[in-house]
Amino acid sequence: MFSFCTDPATLPDWQWWACYLTTGKHLAFYASFGTVLLLLALAAPAALALGLVGALAARSPNPLLAWPGKLYTSMVRGVPDIIFFLFVPLALDQLFEIVRHKIKCPDWGQPIWQGNDFVVCPAAKLPLSSAPQWVHEVYGFTLALIAFAIVFGAFAANTLKGAMDAVPKGQIEAAEAYGFSRGQIIRRILLPQMWIYALPGLGNLWQILIKATPLLFLLGVEDVVYWAKELGASKTSAFAYPHPDWRLWYFLALLVWYLGLTKISEAVFARLNARVSRGIVTVNGGNGA
Repeated sequence: MFSFCTDPATLPDWQWWACYLTTGKHLAFYASFGTVLLLLALAAPAALALGLVGALAARSPNPLLAWPGKLYTSMVRGVPDIIFFLFVPLALDQLFEIVRHKIKCPDWGQPIWQGNDFVVCPAAKLPLSSAPQWVHEVYGFTLALIAFAIVFGAFAANTLKGAMDAVPKGQIEAAEAYGFSRGQIIRRILLPQMWIYALPGLGNLWQILIKATPLLFLLGVEDVVYWAKELGASKTSAFAYPHPDWRLWYFLALLVWYLGLTKISEAVFARLNARVSRGIVTVNGGNGA
């Protein structure tokens, strides 16, 4: 990046560090922080939307809605999260390729599953081998995003269902006595008042989501953990900037960053909780004003 970045072995200390910290790999490392923030910005609202749909379905008097809703809200209780994070991208990837295979290669005469191998025609592969690198990266990130949304949507559904159940039943019964429809009760009574009960749980869920972002590394996305491991590992004289094992310092930087992110999140949720509880009388008689 700098004009003096020629031979690293001849550079004085400050110039060596300036050149080392602005290499292409380090710029990718800095950009990976944006990847994590983008995942959080997209996964949180997607998970909240899925959670709201799941919670409303689980509370529905219609069994055709209630059973799928209850299944979705309970699916994360007995299975480790990592199983879902690894299963969902793989299952979606194969599903997409099977659909493309049926459309693009209808005359394919070989079975898709050949022993332990999953084989589709070259035109059905996602992404195509000829696609640029950024397409592969966006595709992998999208699959990871869907996995995060589905898993944390189930957690959010549990939280929101509990919050809906905590809304005083007397208000629901009064609305029914006045002739409110179920949709009007949900829009005017249930949803506006559930947030006071849901925000503490959603705040905890957000913190868990932040802590789960390093799973991007396991899903093949080049996130902050990938680059910290890559850049911090020992580099011999075969590299332009040789150095000993510095992974401790890279991961220490990630520790400080994640702690700062969670601290900011705590402050934001504290303000949100104070805002939604203003003027609300809770079950124990307290007033948020």
